[in-house]
Order: sequence, then structure tokens, then C-alpha cells
Amino acid sequence: MDRADLVMINGAEPEVLDPALVTAQATGRIAYALLEGLTSFDSDAKPVPAVADHWEISPDGLHYTFHLRREARWSNGDPVVSGDFLYSWRRTLLPETASEYSSQLYYLRNAKPFNEGKLKDFSEVGVRAPDDYTLEVTLENPTAYFLDLCAFMTLLPVHPATVERYADWASKPEHFMGNGAYLLEEWRPFDRVRMVKNPRYWNAGAVALESIDVLPSAKPNTAFNFYATGLADLMMDKGLAPTSLMNELKKRPDFHAGRFLGNYFIRFNLTHKPFNDARVRLALSLVIDKQLITDKITRAGEEPADSLTPPGAGAGYQPPPGLKLDPERARKLLAEAGFPGGRSFPIFYYLYKGDSDLDRDIAVELQGMYARELGIHMQLQAQEWTAYLDSQSRLDYDLCRSSWVADYNDPNTFLNMFVTDDGNNRTGWSDKKYDGLIADAARQVDLAHRYEIFREAEHLLISEAAPICPLYYYVGIQFYDGSRLAGIEPNLLDEHPLKLIHWIGAK
Repeated sequence: MDRADLVMINGAEPEVLDPALVTAQATGRIAYALLEGLTSFDSDAKPVPAVADHWEISPDGLHYTFHLRREARWSNGDPVVSGDFLYSWRRTLLPETASEYSSQLYYLRNAKPFNEGKLKDFSEVGVRAPDDYTLEVTLENPTAYFLDLCAFMTLLPVHPATVERYADWASKPEHFMGNGAYLLEEWRPFDRVRMVKNPRYWNAGAVALESIDVLPSAKPNTAFNFYATGLADLMMDKGLAPTSLMNELKKRPDFHAGRFLGNYFIRFNLTHKPFNDARVRLALSLVIDKQLITDKITRAGEEPADSLTPPGAGAGYQPPPGLKLDPERARKLLAEAGFPGGRSFPIFYYLYKGDSDLDRDIAVELQGMYARELGIHMQLQAQEWTAYLDSQSRLDYDLCRSSWVADYNDPNTFLNMFVTDDGNNRTGWSDKKYDGLIADAARQVDLAHRYEIFREAEHLLISEAAPICPLYYYVGIQFYDGSRLAGIEPNLLDEHPLKLIHWIGAK
């Protein structure tokens, strides 16, 4: 097979390409190329018209009327109609689908009780299709970022007839039906995904690249060797730059970095003792030297994180002060919890991605900090990507490496996931006060008051209950020759639509 127009290294092997089930950013990049929502992201990660060419929003911000463009087509030639969105969103919300991101549709009126099985009649959920080219949406509360959500992967449509006919549609190119800029031509697991330009895409004339190969390579040294030897044109994933070489790599003209809304953090499993005790969780958080981790290990300009939400999210949200390095307080808390000097504290395990040198190096550093400062012993548990995700979802861990990249530019994308029973909580933590604060914030129209409520909730999350411990805010990293390749712009969501990438002049 000939070399694709663009060869991109994209991190871990993709999950199934089912919008209802996709959770990883690397898989999302492929999904965005194959499927398109009512809106899509531009190069600045702002929502722009896509399947919907225009819309109206009611003065109270609760009602959206989307008008679908009649030239939008599925790859078999079927028109993309409003009923496709109705089917897709209902499918994501059905309890039996078990979508971990189903809460991204909770902004629709009655979507949450439907997803929880408390409401059986989907016609009572706030979305309807009065005709093939009109979709009407009613929200629970005014949601300033709803147009961003309409571009997000969970709200992408699927082709109803294909989903009903083929159980393997989301992993087999011969059965996959898309409406995006590209078609899924080939998927060789742990080798490559090939996509080719979709001639039926409504805006095909603006798509420059005829073919794209996406190579999975989660090991940084392997990935960088692929790129450095010319086997790949673009290295996209933030975790693929070898940290041992970072000081030199930052000097290269093909090194591109930019701040975005992402956080690397630790989850505690509250269903395992002694991590059900907040004093233990706080103690383990207070001995972590985050500055040392960013200076010694990550080395790409990341900032230590006192909060889950990066400063400046949304319209300038500033999170509350978080926990600072305080080993003395940590030892007191551990003693109060019944483990003076670390005595009788059980051996515990830290789960991380085994194919990531960065995760391993951070795990080893944490292991040393806990032994030196608290006298407790942590074992390291490495798993490959899919097993790691499964263990995290099943709460089969003590502590685990975690990360979150904003789905939209608002503090809610970080804070909402720790509401009780949210599919992305994965800690076993539940707090009625926290749930109430997040719900209250959703009802607010006044932005300043909404942010005050968020700050109260985030203080509870980070400094009191501490089911998680933030380590650092992400920096987005890409490697490519900027004099030849264009369409990749730094933005707060670290989204870089493949349909916008193009070569400058002849390749």
C-alpha cells in the first residue's frame, strides 16, 4: 500500500469507534474525522456550523432549533436527517448502552432520569425531530457551551440502519458508515488505521488530504524514532515526547507546545480501605512534591497543579487555593487515622499505563516520596492501555494515574465528573453537598455567582474530601515541520481537526 498523504502518530491503539463508548482523546481524533455532529471544532477549538448550517436560540437560553443542511450525506449516500441524531442520542442515554460519557447529554431536559432508568418514555426527553431537517432541543438550564457540546464526540451521530444490522460496525471498516470528511478504509490493530477522503462529505472541496494513516505507538522512544526517521510526518499525542530528551527537544524548530485545559492527577479508590478515610487521602496528597515532578520528570513547561480545573477556564475562572506540600501535617493526619509513622499501614498498589515511561517515572517518584515521608510502601502495577481503563472503570485499584482533558471550555467539564455516579467519577466518592453545589451552579445565569459556587465545590473536592490529587496542568506537544504542514493551531482544548490539516505547496 502506498504511503498516505499524512502519517500521524497518535498514542494508544484506538477503542471501538462508537461515539457512545469512546473515552480517549486519541480515539476521539479518529472519530471526529469519520463522523460529524451538528457543529464541529475549528482550528481554535470553537464550534462552527457542521451538519447544522444554522440555528436559533431562545432568549432564555433553553431552546435550540437546529436546521440541518440538505447536502449532508452518510457515506452510502443516505441523507443525514434529524432522526439520526434522535436515534443516536437516545442510544447513548439508554442504560443498557453503558456509556461512560452519557452525562454529556444530561443538559437535555429529563435526560438524566432517562439514563438512570427512572423515566422510560424518551419522548419526554428534551429533543425532538418535527421534520427531517429540523432538530429541536430543550435544556434543563441555560448552558452557554451547548454548541461546544454539539461538536463533542459523545454527541456525534451514528447511522441507525448500520448499527441495527451489524454488531461489529464500530470496529470493522467494511461495516462502518460515517458522515465525516474521511472514510475508514482499513484498521490493522496495533499497526495502523487508514482513512481516505470521503467524496460524499458536504464540504469535501475544503478537505486537502486524500489519505491519512494513524499509527498507534504509546511508547515515547518508539514513537519519536518513527517520527525522527521520517516514517511519520506528525506526532500528536502529548505523552509521546521522550521526557529524558525534553530539554534538547524543546530547542528544535519542529517542537510545538501550548497550554491547554488538561490535568494529570491521582485517583484514590474510596471502596478500598484505608483510602475511605479522608485523612489518609489528604496525607498522601500533602507529601507530593509537584514542583519536583515537573522539573525533574515532565520538563516541558508544565505547571504544578493545586486544583483540578486549570486557571482561566471558561470566562476567566480562578480555582480556589489547593493543598501545598506539607509533610508535617501529612504525618499528623496519618497518625490520627491510626497509622503513626506509617505503622500497620497496608501495602498498596498504584495503577498506571505500562507503555508510558512518563507514567512509570512519576510512579517511581511517588513511591519514594511515600516511603521517605510517611513510612508506607506502595507497589507499582503496570497495565496496558485497555486493561488499565477497564481496571479504573471497575474500581479495581488502590491509587491510579489519571488525566482529564476538557471536553469544552468551562470549569464544569472538570468538576461535573465527580458528581455521584457520573461515568467518569471512577473513585467511589459520593458527597451530597458536592452534588448539590454542582447542580446549583448549573441553574445560575450570573457568571460571577456561578464561579463562586464552583470554587466552593472545588475546595471540597481537593482540600477537604480529596478523592483525587492534582499533580500538574498539561502542556500540549506536537512535532511537525511548520514550514511545510499547516492547519494545526494551539488551543485550549488541544483539538486539531484532521480535515483542516494541509501541506504548504507540494509535499
